[in-house]
Amino acid sequence: MINCKITSKKIFDLKADCFVFFLEQDFTFSKELKFIEDNLFSGLRSYIKINKFNGGAKSSLLIPISTDSDITNILLVGLGKHDKKKKSAIENLRRAVGTVIRTAEKRSCRSIAIQMPPFTFFGVKGDYLAKQISSILHIACYHFDSFITDKERKLKHEFDVMLVVKEKDKTSVARGIKQGEVIGNAVNKSRCWVDLPPSKLTPVALADEAKQIAKKQNLKITVFDEKKVNELSMGGLSAVSRGSERDCRFVAVEYRSNKKGAPTIALVGKGVTFDAGGLSLKPAAYMENMKEDMSGAAVVFAAIDALATLKPDVNILAVAALAENLPSGKALMPGDIVTFYNGKTAEVKNTDAEGRLILADALSYVVKHYKPDAIIDLATLTGACQYALGPFFCGMMSKHDDLAQKVQKAAELSGDRVWALPFDDDYKPAIKSSVADICNIGSKQYMAGAITAGFFLQNFVGDVPWVHLDIAGTSFDVPDISYLRQGATGFGVRLLVELILNWK
Repeated sequence: MINCKITSKKIFDLKADCFVFFLEQDFTFSKELKFIEDNLFSGLRSYIKINKFNGGAKSSLLIPISTDSDITNILLVGLGKHDKKKKSAIENLRRAVGTVIRTAEKRSCRSIAIQMPPFTFFGVKGDYLAKQISSILHIACYHFDSFITDKERKLKHEFDVMLVVKEKDKTSVARGIKQGEVIGNAVNKSRCWVDLPPSKLTPVALADEAKQIAKKQNLKITVFDEKKVNELSMGGLSAVSRGSERDCRFVAVEYRSNKKGAPTIALVGKGVTFDAGGLSLKPAAYMENMKEDMSGAAVVFAAIDALATLKPDVNILAVAALAENLPSGKALMPGDIVTFYNGKTAEVKNTDAEGRLILADALSYVVKHYKPDAIIDLATLTGACQYALGPFFCGMMSKHDDLAQKVQKAAELSGDRVWALPFDDDYKPAIKSSVADICNIGSKQYMAGAITAGFFLQNFVGDVPWVHLDIAGTSFDVPDISYLRQGATGFGVRLLVELILNWK
């Protein structure tokens, strides 16, 4: 937990376990560094030189200082080269903030004083910069330790952070700090759901989490049980779920803006709470982390929770189809044909391509009943996207350039990065079927499994502007990012919140 306060006092007038300074590459000595050299550590320049610290991105230097009454720490963290046109500058700051928390954990620091870096270094406003710092402080503190009984392995998550800013900037920075806290907590909420054991977070349990959000935020919620799903002829969701003894759920949560004529944006998430592959059973090694196959659903529920607090002038719909994909005598079989909510049919050749089946019903229902101005779906959909882009970018597919550009801009602002994959009609014939309208896997001749999966989903959005985000690589176990840990990342929450807040 982060308790963040703002102050315009001089940083060394504060009492803290750790004093933090963000420095650009090849920095010159600031007045704060000169103060350290003159009053706390006379060998500062030599120490910096010996340790070859020059302020490069991802670099840091910790300097323990002994005073008359105590021991404190000076932490210098590199931001890289000064180039406000480069998109990497803010991400360097995010990772620098992550380094602050990791260092504080190792050194058992509980109070941290941070000198706010100059806005001009990044070419942004103070509220935006503060939002990035605040959200990352919260995200970096997350540690899923609910089932660890050894107290020595449990990290202390509580930090008092004092952010030192100029007096004239306190109002805008305070606004950004508050927004960042909301966003960071929402990211962590989605991560906790994903990290829970699949026997704990079942389709029913995740639907109950959505109900709690709706109750807290006074939002309208619709929940269909398996009987209702079958009555509505949601054949994809029903087919995937029938191999499990646990019932599926279909959930729609609605936030209504007070602004007349506000646009309606639908956020649709894949919610397979455990994916064994069905009868097309996954190898054991590929099944180990399949509790994370509901990341899309977790993201859209967490995002609408945050947005209901931030209250944008946009109507928001968060929809998820929730099911388990397990093998049994009742399970969906290769060769089966499924009829979806919009009447289209699909031949199932591989029961492990199940996410698109449940998303088909969710997208069809949203288009028919809510008539949104835009749809963004998020799904841990394909291993192909993981191999194409790795863990740092999700795949974006769309035929709607204006919407795709908005998503791209939100990705740049938020740090949840996307990469547009070619969504060209040359790939479309890959999902043809000789016995149904479409097939749930693409022909091997076309390869490009992430793109052909996107064309499958296109059959269920009609003419509504739509972006598909394949978050398979970015949702779990992303390495080498200081503010993340092993496990769930919450990828997509920051992106969706930024997208909606800047919808105009």
